[in-house]
Amino acid sequence: MIFMSLLTSLVRSRKGAFSNSEDVAAFYKGKNQDKKPILNDPDVERIRRNHLNDMENIPPFVLIGFLYVLTSPSPEIALWHFRIFAFSRILHTVSYQLALQPWRGLCFGIGLVITISMGWQVIQAVW
Repeated sequence: MIFMSLLTSLVRSRKGAFSNSEDVAAFYKGKNQDKKPILNDPDVERIRRNHLNDMENIPPFVLIGFLYVLTSPSPEIALWHFRIFAFSRILHTVSYQLALQPWRGLCFGIGLVITISMGWQVIQAVW
């Protein structure tokens, strides 16, 4: 998630793509006056949407993962849940940036299934 924030900033800076008109006023003065500033760049927007997707999926996984660990699962099974989720999110990020469907959807689905699996096990342990 931190990498996506940095990538957004780097691409914005490289392309002169700003998110708000006040950013143009603050950072565009004296730079490339012959080139018009960009307010909505498709590359920046793709990175931003990818980052938003991470923020919608990783925090729930962390919360459910914390509760899952409290239920004393098998360490091997827990480790595989965490590994598969991490790998699926990394592949999701790469496939999102490279516009690779159906891989992006498949990686998202795998991460979702892992989160649901852990959540179900937490519910069973508490119930």
